Amino acid sequence: MDCQTNYTMLCDFYELTMANGYFRTPEIRDRITYFDMFFRNVPDNGGYAIAAGLEQLVDYIQNLRFTEKDIEYLRGRGCFCEEFLDYLRTFRFTGDIWAVPEGTPIFPQEPVVTVRAPAIQAQFIETYLLLVYNHQCLIATKANRVVRAAKGRPVAEFGSRRAHGASAAILGARAAYIGGCSSTACTQADRDYGVPATGTMAHSWVMMFPSEYEAFKRYCELYPDNATLLVDTYNVLKSGVPNAIRAFKEVLLPQGITKCGIRLDSGDLTYLSRKARKMLDDAGLTECKIVASNSLDEYLIQDLLRQGAQLDSFGVGERLITSKSSPVFGGVYKLVAIEDGEGRIIPKIKVSENPEKIINPHFKRVFRLYDNDSGESIADVLTVYNESVKSGEPIRLFDPRATWKRKTVSNFTAKEIMVPIFRNGELVYQLPTLKEIQTYCRQQVDLLWDEVNRFDNPHAYYVDLSDQLWNIKEDLLHLTY
Repeated sequence: MDCQTNYTMLCDFYELTMANGYFRTPEIRDRITYFDMFFRNVPDNGGYAIAAGLEQLVDYIQNLRFTEKDIEYLRGRGCFCEEFLDYLRTFRFTGDIWAVPEGTPIFPQEPVVTVRAPAIQAQFIETYLLLVYNHQCLIATKANRVVRAAKGRPVAEFGSRRAHGASAAILGARAAYIGGCSSTACTQADRDYGVPATGTMAHSWVMMFPSEYEAFKRYCELYPDNATLLVDTYNVLKSGVPNAIRAFKEVLLPQGITKCGIRLDSGDLTYLSRKARKMLDDAGLTECKIVASNSLDEYLIQDLLRQGAQLDSFGVGERLITSKSSPVFGGVYKLVAIEDGEGRIIPKIKVSENPEKIINPHFKRVFRLYDNDSGESIADVLTVYNESVKSGEPIRLFDPRATWKRKTVSNFTAKEIMVPIFRNGELVYQLPTLKEIQTYCRQQVDLLWDEVNRFDNPHAYYVDLSDQLWNIKEDLLHLTY
């Protein structure tokens, strides 16, 4: 998306009515508040999710402005006072934001973004923050599952035409790249974000020519360095692969080009790929790659490879760009603390009859513990803002959902995983390149236990609370009930 686009009015209407209410209530208007964005469940019942969307949040904050057209629209609604509308003319975000870097594995109930700002500002950015994070975290997480299923084989994101709108296609391709996809079919994602654009040919190309062979031959002549031929328009084994072999031999090999490929988009991909592989090898085209598409996901890819399919890469569309099997990320944005008139931080808690909806209160820090021997992640620990976890200093971990499950660890290195993004409304974070984010994501996923990486029944990664934070939470709950 154009980083200069102003999405100020992309908000829930109640955020404006609450802002007007805060403005007209002197004791709340300038109150400093703390909000956490976090999520409750990993999509597809997986072991972890992937953080994505920070760059778009930064663009949004930097372009947060009400225009005269916006203010005139709000005046027409008849529920906002003129003093508030005048205030909106100079509205800017002046608070602080901390966030987990994009590409980081994240877990339920821990902050992904923390906002400290006056109540009006902190509340107002809720919708857009959740919009970009819920979408991109969802797609990055799904892409990471698909890429892991491919076991090192490249995965191209092919889903633009099935995405839920233009921005979902473009930012979905961006998120898929963070999750590990090698390329996208979406040209604008390449232009705007540098996600490598790729593509082969359409069935219509083949059908335009008098014969399949002539279609393949012409394509090889036009694109000799990127000739991947779609071989299932008519009959894969009787005409598609033989005609591809003929075109490769007549057009590419005389030029010394041995890099080429075929794509299978229908049928029994295991059977067809094995037969096609033998035909290509027998023809001396051992470097020819076989690409598969056709409504794939992580489970189908996993099964194809288990069955011995001879596939070198995958194009994955609708089931990735919509996260079809688990299409809602479920991130939420909750008030966790306020400051009183003396600047003291007062924890706040939202309770519920549903235990998973009870939030972790207070302004917090998030530490990730890495085992010194294996380098793998042991657990995450949430602490109060004025606490820290020191590397190598023994710490008792317990599962907040089952407090009798406890263990003490000491041979670890602790790293705080949330970093400052904005301070007093000014950007203080150097945004990495998309390639750097993808590399970081791969490195961090590699530090997770294999058991956490399982697609089915993964090991539950522990997100622990420090004793101090646990006691604060318990005290607040006792005061509530």
